[in-house]
Amino acid sequence: MAINTNSKFTANDVPQQQGRRALITGANSGIGFEAALELARHGAEVILPARTLDKANDAIARIRRDVPNAKLTPAILDLASLASVRAFAAFIVTNFPGQSLDLLINNAGVMGIPNRELTVDGYERQFATNYLGPFALTALLFPHLKPQPGTRIVVVASAIANQGKIAFDNLQAERNYNPMFGAYAQSKLADLIFQQELQRRLTAAGSPILSTGAHPGYAITNLQSSGPQGQEQLLFRIMAAILKPLASQDAHNGALPTLYAATSPSVTPGGYYGPSGFQELKGYPVPAKICPAAKDLALAKRLWTETEKLTGVTFNIS
Repeated sequence: MAINTNSKFTANDVPQQQGRRALITGANSGIGFEAALELARHGAEVILPARTLDKANDAIARIRRDVPNAKLTPAILDLASLASVRAFAAFIVTNFPGQSLDLLINNAGVMGIPNRELTVDGYERQFATNYLGPFALTALLFPHLKPQPGTRIVVVASAIANQGKIAFDNLQAERNYNPMFGAYAQSKLADLIFQQELQRRLTAAGSPILSTGAHPGYAITNLQSSGPQGQEQLLFRIMAAILKPLASQDAHNGALPTLYAATSPSVTPGGYYGPSGFQELKGYPVPAKICPAAKDLALAKRLWTETEKLTGVTFNIS
């Protein structure tokens, strides 16, 4: 359970972001859109990749209704495709050369795909989209982050990471497939392990860049409408129906932990933030529970090595 504090961080508490360039994946909907909107509102230049240019441009049009002079760049990125990740990284290098990024928010994801699906690379879709793609993207863009205090990499995980297990003999759900408490939970635990291990490596290298993490609690977004279906997920849907009116929050409030992790001067290296309320379902951002598996050094090292093999991307930090 989250640590209770008297802090009540809201979007109004986001520090001014003029002169900062932020890249946020999955910014065309849900908490990603709300985070992008607030960053733009506070003066940041925002790069908004989506799976299609139409989706990216639609998000930009909606942001400009509130922030007419926002500096926004659309792009195409499908995290389920390593070729797309590489192409997008090349787009960044070409259009924003050098060490040009102040903030990278790995937000995009999919949840509870009913039946096992494989990506074009042959990987289980949730593991690929939620974890392998963001790992590869972060590795490829790392040389283009500004090596200075204030630069951050934010990984958006989920409270369901506490229920996850990294099954090295079943990473792609080859042996069995459980949409939520198997594949999705594993992908989000992998995100949290990555976020924690990344900070350890940044610290060891003497880098001023921070790796922070966040989870939105039970935020009502488009992920819920495209989530688990079928009889095997009946219990999950019953629980969701009970919790929704009592313990959920909208996408705007669900984005607050991400914004806190991305901008608050109070964050700590490797800090992980979620809602303050019961079971971290809703509330203001506070330090969130980090499950023991996410702190397992041997597990983190093994997962990092395996991920480099799967993605074909070596993540060097220096």
